[in-house]
Amino acid sequence: MERTTALIGFGEAAMAFAPGLSGVLTAYDRKTDDPALADDKRDDYGMVGVRGCDSAAAALDRADAALLLVTADQALAAAWGAEIARGTLWFDMNSVAPDTKRAAADAIAAKGGRYVDVAVMAPVLPARTAVPLLVSGPHAEAGAAYLRDLGFADVRIVAGDVGRASSIKMIRSVMVKGIEALTAECVLAADRAGVLDEVLASLDASEKPKPWAARADYNLDRMLAHGARRAAEMAEVVKTLDALGTGSMMSAGAVTRQRAIGSLGAIPPVGLAAKLDLLNRKAEPA
Repeated sequence: MERTTALIGFGEAAMAFAPGLSGVLTAYDRKTDDPALADDKRDDYGMVGVRGCDSAAAALDRADAALLLVTADQALAAAWGAEIARGTLWFDMNSVAPDTKRAAADAIAAKGGRYVDVAVMAPVLPARTAVPLLVSGPHAEAGAAYLRDLGFADVRIVAGDVGRASSIKMIRSVMVKGIEALTAECVLAADRAGVLDEVLASLDASEKPKPWAARADYNLDRMLAHGARRAAEMAEVVKTLDALGTGSMMSAGAVTRQRAIGSLGAIPPVGLAAKLDLLNRKAEPA
């Protein structure tokens, strides 16, 4: 007998995954509750061959597992409202904080379900079911096996409780989304000042790709040794951007962080682990 997997939330991710998944697929998206959007969403179901339902309960009826792919602000509510049979695997694939996932896990466990923390570690397009997935929690092994059988090609278990996989995703986003935001702040100002080509060429000339561990060690070294001076320089950067009117939110944050680390007055120890130990000790209350 074919297994049934419910797709709760049917946006870009669900539409990217569905064509590569095996077994019976049901789906529900709350856009079908809106008469102005319902027909288009039902067309989406038909386009990728899933059985669309008019409620989450209908989609989950007799499902062996659910892939939760709603918006982040709806992840916890979906868990609390889920009508599932005992033993149902609940794959929370949303980009939410570890505490949110732990709360959702409690909600699913109270219903007898098996919650799996899933972190989607790259854009779903063009990778689709080849996108890297990290899974954690007490049901990670069963969950990983189900996801592989379902059609996902790159599933890795990370040891630890619910929240471990999402911690990796969330903290990684500090760098990934932070660099995106810094890029916008930099190029908007450079374009407004008429120096975009020169700024980009300068960045190309100075970029020396290194492993992230080495980059982190170097960056913390500079901040410990010269954070006060760098904060002062970044304060002038903020003035520059504010004068251009392009926004300085990220740069203003850099002033605060540089000043905080530079004000420790510490000699940078050798190695990333030693630097992190120093910063963690300095951050502890006296």
